[in-house]
Amino acid sequence: LSSRFKITFYLLLGLSTAVAFRALIIINHIKPDWVRPLWYFAVLGNFLFFHYRFKITIKRKRAVRHGNLIEAVSDGTPLSPAAREDLLYILQSIERSPENINYLIISLFSLAAIAADLLIIYFSKS
Repeated sequence: LSSRFKITFYLLLGLSTAVAFRALIIINHIKPDWVRPLWYFAVLGNFLFFHYRFKITIKRKRAVRHGNLIEAVSDGTPLSPAAREDLLYILQSIERSPENINYLIISLFSLAAIAADLLIIYFSKS
């Protein structure tokens, strides 16, 4: 499993790039010169974050295939020690993953960005 530092680093990277994407609409109103650097940060950071998540998904799928876990569980076949290890890896990986926090914060910042943009538009017209 990944170290706690690595997990935290990629969580913070994913969150900061998600916030950066949502901030673009607001920054465009306030400081248009910052749009392009912020966009580059968001895109490159997202690339790194999703590459990391891609590698985790590949490892989980490989563990499922390696241990024939779907077939074993479907058939009720006793798990071999290797299959048990694969299943343990998958379950621990899911348990340790802070992706639910990531999804919640991204959702909240999405709503906040829309609200902020609408407020800026509304108050700039009056």
